[in-house]
Amino acid sequence: MAGKGEIIAVCTSANKGERKSDMKAGVLVKGFGLESDAHGGDWHRQVSLLATESIDKMRAAGLDVGPGDFAENLTTRGLELCSLPIGTRLRIGGGALLEISQIGKICHERCAIYYQAGDCVMPREGIFAVVLEGGPVRTGDTIAVVPGTAR
Repeated sequence: MAGKGEIIAVCTSANKGERKSDMKAGVLVKGFGLESDAHGGDWHRQVSLLATESIDKMRAAGLDVGPGDFAENLTTRGLELCSLPIGTRLRIGGGALLEISQIGKICHERCAIYYQAGDCVMPREGIFAVVLEGGPVRTGDTIAVVPGTAR
């Protein structure tokens, strides 16, 4: 498992239950999530992350999808997100610090992607985190596992 990757997109949406738009940059707020994102708040899924490698699986199934289409806040490359255990901390750029709080999720309602492809990778391969230390985040930033932080 590689311990370092790159931020490919920084995505937000005004409402829950919709695809997010790549804003290229944003601010991670301690105890909230990505500033101005509908999913931010005082809960355990403040920030969602999905790897481009997971998105590529859906492209291989014939879908025209990209960053933000699975409602993830941060799209990454080069880090095997879904293999990281809960409690792992991730440093973004030189500032923000996230802690993985959940791997995958139960989808009570099928999303638009599921209806288009008959499958969706977010419930299996997306991860969620809380913001322990805030800071800016932008496309091209590194995202790195902080050694010794997994539970």
